[in-house]
Amino acid sequence: MYGSKNKSWAQRIFIFVMQCVFLGFSFWFLFLGGNSIFGWPIGDYYRRIFLFAFSLVIFLRMNFMIFYLLKRGITWGEAVNIPFAFALYYIGFSMLGGVVEKPLDYIDFIATFLFISGSAINTVSELLRNQWKKNVDNKGALYTGGLFKYSIHINYFGDFVWVTGFALMTRNAWSIIIPVILFVFFVFINIPKHDEYLRKKYGKAFKEYENSTKRFIPFIY
Repeated sequence: MYGSKNKSWAQRIFIFVMQCVFLGFSFWFLFLGGNSIFGWPIGDYYRRIFLFAFSLVIFLRMNFMIFYLLKRGITWGEAVNIPFAFALYYIGFSMLGGVVEKPLDYIDFIATFLFISGSAINTVSELLRNQWKKNVDNKGALYTGGLFKYSIHINYFGDFVWVTGFALMTRNAWSIIIPVILFVFFVFINIPKHDEYLRKKYGKAFKEYENSTKRFIPFIY
């Protein structure tokens, strides 16, 4: 997974197509009467608009990452797992929140703030790193600048924040399961695996970096 230079066009296109399918399902469920098939109530109209807008932002950001920012190869295992994870966001949050009749209130503005903040943290951190990597003088060096000076995996932290905001926007208690699962996945699976790769690739430079920088949550962990 890490370090591969394979372009993986088939995998990237597969991820894009699956996202289109999931986004289409979200729109159908939220606005074309999809929920009526299940006999579920129609949720607040403005909440449904926010839920789909969130999904659309994720769609645009994800494909910008897949086709522009992500330089390494993508395995077929990832190509299958990534759409599955995003199905939880496109479909899961749409179904959980699209039936909630409660009008928008201040909690939903907090949810929007978290979603925008997390999205910005993730995208800005990746953009700054991408610009840094374009400089030939930095080839083979470890990037510790930009937002990554606050956390080794600040991009993952951004993901966790926007997913939490999305879950909160649904105003459905079941939605909390998704950011909890994501947190566990990052802390106990993805981050340790990524750190192991970085230690092997950068050696002493990474050891110094991890000894002086929080691993996931800025200023905390």
